[in-house]
Amino acid sequence: MTNSPNQSKDARRILALTVGAVGVVYGDIGTSPLYAFREALRPFAADGVGREEVVGLISLMIWTLTMIVTCKYVLFLLRADNDGEGGTLSLLALLMKKAPRYTTGMFVAGILGAALFIGDAMITPALSVLSAVEGLKLVTPTLHHYVLPISVAIMVLLFAVQSRGSGAVSSFFGPITLIWFFVMGAAGVAHVGDDLSILEAFNPIHAVTFLWNAGLVGFIVLGAVFLTVTGAEALYADLGHFGRTPIQAAWFAVVFPALALNYLGQGAMVLSHPEAISDPFFLMFPKWALLPIVILASAATIIASQSVITGAFSLVRQAIHLGFLPRFEICYTSETQTGQIYLPLVNSALLMGVLVLMFVFGSSESLAPAYGVSITGAMIIDTVLAFAFVRYLWNWSLLTATAFLLPLFLLELVFLGANLFKIHHGGYVPILFAGTLMALMWTWRKGVRLLREKTTRSEVPLNQFIAAIGRKSEHAPVLVPGTAIFLTATPDTTPAVLLNNIKHNHVLHQHNVVMSVKTARVPYVPEEDRYSLTRLSDRFSRLEVRFGFMDDQNVSRALARCRKEGFKFEIMTTSFYLGRRKLLADPNSDMPKWQDRLFMAMAGSATDPTAYFHLPANRVVELGEQVII
Repeated sequence: MTNSPNQSKDARRILALTVGAVGVVYGDIGTSPLYAFREALRPFAADGVGREEVVGLISLMIWTLTMIVTCKYVLFLLRADNDGEGGTLSLLALLMKKAPRYTTGMFVAGILGAALFIGDAMITPALSVLSAVEGLKLVTPTLHHYVLPISVAIMVLLFAVQSRGSGAVSSFFGPITLIWFFVMGAAGVAHVGDDLSILEAFNPIHAVTFLWNAGLVGFIVLGAVFLTVTGAEALYADLGHFGRTPIQAAWFAVVFPALALNYLGQGAMVLSHPEAISDPFFLMFPKWALLPIVILASAATIIASQSVITGAFSLVRQAIHLGFLPRFEICYTSETQTGQIYLPLVNSALLMGVLVLMFVFGSSESLAPAYGVSITGAMIIDTVLAFAFVRYLWNWSLLTATAFLLPLFLLELVFLGANLFKIHHGGYVPILFAGTLMALMWTWRKGVRLLREKTTRSEVPLNQFIAAIGRKSEHAPVLVPGTAIFLTATPDTTPAVLLNNIKHNHVLHQHNVVMSVKTARVPYVPEEDRYSLTRLSDRFSRLEVRFGFMDDQNVSRALARCRKEGFKFEIMTTSFYLGRRKLLADPNSDMPKWQDRLFMAMAGSATDPTAYFHLPANRVVELGEQVII
């Protein structure tokens, strides 16, 4: 029996996506062997590391990968999708739409998870690249002083090329990372024979015994053990780019075996050569291979960094479209792939954060304690939102949902507690990042709500305005030819820019369209559902244009589709009217003074609607007004 051409084509497509997933999805977790075992051994280094400690630590690492990555993310969370899209905000958007009792707690949990992920996008590049470049010290100790400058140069170059898009680079991600995993697995296999007793680590009893005997030190070491699963949240966030099957295939066929073999090899080598505790990963390789491995490791860490940077861009775009942040400039770097985007402001902020971390901490050893808090926090948020998901969308009973997710929640809570011990050693960094981002998102949501409440008081219902403007009067505005499109967020009320145009210019166009742009809580809106047009009178129509939170919000393109479907307008006789508000502080504002000023600063930094909605710049008219908030 032969395969049909379609089956062969599908198989090739899945294989290509699987290789791509190895590079993009697993780039971050693939760099964990550089530092995870080394950091876990550090508390035991002074007194010497015994066999029980090494076997127990490797057992903890393998079973942490099994429980959290394999069971929670690969087998479970990849099925909790929002029309094929994953990630914290995607899941939050789905719950906002579907959950019968959507609460403030869900919202807070969602933006906290998003904030922690963006914090991770600063720490990951700094820690990963420093860890890789530090391998130069083993090539020759004289390169010690060049580690930080080389790492900084790599970061500056990486962020500088973001504006060119990741499309050309991403085609190399999969093959290079595939080689990286193969080399890691091969190195592990080469050293497992150093002490075959390391294979006892597959027995979870050794992990439990280690924790029981190590006491408080063992609990603290859990923070370093958790470094083995850094980047696991990318599995979920990148679901829409690759699909469930390729991500699962990449994990079981390539990533998990390579990671497990490498950790086993590191453990066996330390058992037979205790002096290798200083840097077990790089010391697995012979002297002649160190420089090529450092270069390959640097390439792998750059790929890992690129993955979280791209993820941060996507997450911020989702936050903007869902109304959690003001509109920032979004540049699309591909004509065919809307997922390839570049946000200049976010790129600059990430670069500054990464450079500050590098200069403040100076080495991967100093920075590693800052890493675990953000990741454990983000994973706990995913578990909390997943509980709501299975209750409200899969209709699981309270007992079933609790029995399934409570053990994972408690396990992650233990890891979070272990990482909190490192607060004073750098663990405060992701907390500061997350707190700042949460304050920004909370301020923006609150400010927009207050602004809407204040402007609502002076609004005129659209049907009343149309009725009034239709009456003949000596003060009636002059009719002029052409079409005017008035953008508004409240389509049932008369846009302020329309009232101001009549008040100051005393004219009314022959055809007037009150247009609102809505973001649905689904990733993408099909073209056939993109718009709805309602005729209100001879001169007035209401147009609603809908986008998903992952869509490119290109209004001009949507209007071109409307024209094909019967909405008659000519672009050269159409004017787009936008209102521009100047916000003034109100001494009696419902927000504290600092938050009031922060909201006004955020509103002032928002990108121009003309550029954001891709409107023809030469057809846009802006009318300003002052609003006290």
